[in-house]
Amino acid sequence: MDLDLRQVRYAVALAEELHYGRAAARLTIAQQTLSAQITALEKRLGVTLFARDRRQVALTPAGEVFVQRGRRLLADARRLVDDLTRTQAPLRVDVLTEGLTPSVLVQHLRTRSPCLPFEVVHSQGLAAAVPRLLSGDLDLAFGRVHGLGRPLRAALATMPVRLEPLGVLLPADHPLAARDQVPLAALADHPLLVHTADEAAEWRDWIEEAVTAFGLRVALRVRGHGRASIHATVAARGYPAFGLTTGDLPGGLTARPLVGPVPLYPWHAVWNPTTPSPPTLDRVLELVHTYAHDHHWHRRPAGDCWLPEADRHLLRSSG
Repeated sequence: MDLDLRQVRYAVALAEELHYGRAAARLTIAQQTLSAQITALEKRLGVTLFARDRRQVALTPAGEVFVQRGRRLLADARRLVDDLTRTQAPLRVDVLTEGLTPSVLVQHLRTRSPCLPFEVVHSQGLAAAVPRLLSGDLDLAFGRVHGLGRPLRAALATMPVRLEPLGVLLPADHPLAARDQVPLAALADHPLLVHTADEAAEWRDWIEEAVTAFGLRVALRVRGHGRASIHATVAARGYPAFGLTTGDLPGGLTARPLVGPVPLYPWHAVWNPTTPSPPTLDRVLELVHTYAHDHHWHRRPAGDCWLPEADRHLLRSSG
């Protein structure tokens, strides 16, 4: 015998109100409809759930059993709907800004699993994404897990993704542009542009660590968002700046690898296992790990390389 969940809900409401008028108002149906549905339910079950007369409504012993189990049934039904809804909910992924490693990963994920729904967010920095991860408003973010202004919360899980070599962005007519590679010692002779977003405390910290470690000079500090902004600022001001050596550059700019040592930027995937997330999160993390492994993103380049001490310590302890 099949049960109609609508009738179960009606019976539970009547049991809680013990009054047809109040229960009908709560359910936003007519009192006659409620009475007819309760009668139909009792007929289907072959038992009397409610003893009623003109003055009162009371649960029978059978009614007490039915309402107790009915509440559980309705709760299970709500959980089922919630779980199904989460399977269709998009995975909210923060790629920080355009053109970085997280954007490359999302492009791969969309190609590899086109049916996976994504909602891409640009927070401009992991420091800005962390509060949203903690509150459950974000499912997955990427970035450097040190230099955030405070230690990463223990509730968050991390997975190493990439050690990315960084280079230097230059005006095409800059003296360093004549080199195929730029030693960090040579970069020390040319004042730098430091271009960071307020939200990217971890990137700003990485630059300050590099400036201190290699005796670099800073000519100008500028706030801005995205690769297009830093390209425009380097072109307008003429100072070199840390950046990627991959991707398209506008006319008048070039990029060169840094060596002696190679500076590395450590990327991690970060998520919150304590908050509800779409079931696709585990699949996405697996795909990210596989892509990083297949492209040797975890390997350090041959020769000397550099990371801030906190990042080196984390890599030693995790590897």
